[in-house]
Amino acid sequence: MSLRERVEPLYERYLQWQCVQIPGHIAIIQDGNRRYARLLGLDTIEGHRAGAGVTERVLEWAREIGVRTITLYSFSTENFNRDRAEVEYLFSLFKEKFAALKTDERVHKNQIRVQMIGDRSMLPPDLLQTIEAAEEATRNYSRYYLNIALAYGGRNEIVHAARKIAAGVQDGSIAPDEITPQTVESNLYDGIHLPPVDLILRTGNERRTSNFLPWMANGNECAVYFCAPYWPVFRKIDLLRAIRVYDQRMRGSR
Repeated sequence: MSLRERVEPLYERYLQWQCVQIPGHIAIIQDGNRRYARLLGLDTIEGHRAGAGVTERVLEWAREIGVRTITLYSFSTENFNRDRAEVEYLFSLFKEKFAALKTDERVHKNQIRVQMIGDRSMLPPDLLQTIEAAEEATRNYSRYYLNIALAYGGRNEIVHAARKIAAGVQDGSIAPDEITPQTVESNLYDGIHLPPVDLILRTGNERRTSNFLPWMANGNECAVYFCAPYWPVFRKIDLLRAIRVYDQRMRGSR
């Protein structure tokens, strides 16, 4: 056993001891799959496959720590501009993972509700059908929430909410002078359970939030944590470091 393998579990416990305030909702921008693959001389799809494996472990870590809601930024509206073969592979990977979630014993044992946010009209019918089957299978759960952002764009979702509100004003169900932030919020995400974001975490050494959950994150003045590791090599230590940043922010706001 190497020195790192001996020390890392001790460091994990130390970090967890420091994390007194646990965020209720963490939004994660999973960045670096393609750069990880290039670094190792692998095909891009191998990077995405490796990243998907890490996602499963991160969800387990978050649940063990006590995080009730996780939202993953998995595919943006801009990602449709990528190479067609890569997009098709990602859609097949999403379909595989959503199908697995439907029957995953951990999902049902821990009562995890699976939900998608994003523009459903942009997704292939077979993928959308698989997503909706996973949502239906977990619809009655409320202990934990897993939200997957697909075909997602922050400005796009606000535009959609504005259209709904405008339609409500036109048909008389919404009075213009009674429009509040709560009105906007109720027209976002198609009624999906999405509480204010407490912490945004981004991997891959990119220091931007890329139009992710602008209403829920910016309106809540959430903590933000950027870290260098590419998503396929993200560790529990990195997650705990992010939560420590949130904890420090909460302590400082007292």
